[in-house]
Amino acid sequence: MTAPVAADAQVDAQVVVENLVKRFGDFVAVDHASFRIGHGEIMGFLGPNGAGKSTIIRILCGLLRPSAGRVSVAGIDVARDPELVRQRIGYMSQKFSLYRDLTVEENLRFFGGIYRVPRGELAERMRFAIDMAGLGGREKTLVGTLAGGWQQRLALGCAVLHRPPILFLDEPTSGVEPKSRRRFWDLIHALAADGVTVLVSTHYMDEAEYCHRAALINQGRIIATGSPDALKHTALGGELLLIECEALGPALAALRQQAPGVIDASVFGNAIHVLVRDADRGIDELPAYLERRALPPIRIERINPSLEDVFVQLIAADAAKRRQAA
Repeated sequence: MTAPVAADAQVDAQVVVENLVKRFGDFVAVDHASFRIGHGEIMGFLGPNGAGKSTIIRILCGLLRPSAGRVSVAGIDVARDPELVRQRIGYMSQKFSLYRDLTVEENLRFFGGIYRVPRGELAERMRFAIDMAGLGGREKTLVGTLAGGWQQRLALGCAVLHRPPILFLDEPTSGVEPKSRRRFWDLIHALAADGVTVLVSTHYMDEAEYCHRAALINQGRIIATGSPDALKHTALGGELLLIECEALGPALAALRQQAPGVIDASVFGNAIHVLVRDADRGIDELPAYLERRALPPIRIERINPSLEDVFVQLIAADAAKRRQAA
């Protein structure tokens, strides 16, 4: 589903962040983050809750002041002129932002006023938002009675009523069922195809597949950036095997205890994902290694890594670096 990004996307940067730091007292929420987002590019922020994703987005929106570093949005220094920045962006927070006791139409009119949409253009913009959200015929429906997916699409429509060139979405699909999440991403791609620059945060690893590039964030640090394919093929530092055993816990412990060629192993569902230096060698040697420990594998095969595999390994490597630096 990912669309190509223009070759000059990083030259034509709409968002520039250099060595961004945000402290709350002694707590460092953002730790020297740097990245750029090009015109019409979809950049995904991936990481667990508390990783720093929302803090970065709020700084980009001019809602928080950075403690250090440089932040530019649409060529505007955010620290110097946050109000001007807010006129150039659309923002959708991770919490539901509409008024539940107002109708679809009333919410759109309210946000049209907030964003100072010209009176002569408001009806056209509202129709665009209603069509985009798939809410035709429901203009008089109270928003609080709508299903979650419709509510989120309407919130996106409200965020783009003033046609901003840059859009910040903070976990917009949290709590939305998978079919509605896919529909929401179709809308994001349509906006990007029209030249809108999009930064979207999520803790759903599969959603990174819909982004042109992704930044993996852990404890305030950006630990890797790149296209989804590049991250999966270059960031692991090895090849991946799937092993199924009846005794999953003991097998995991055995694989982590000097098993031949094993770099790391983690449980994924009812199987173990094993990072090895050479997959063919692992398929040959690991069954015998486990059988000698009375843990014969039911199945072993080479698999393609997911972004979740990449993230697990990179978090482990980042944790090791932090321990060494402490």
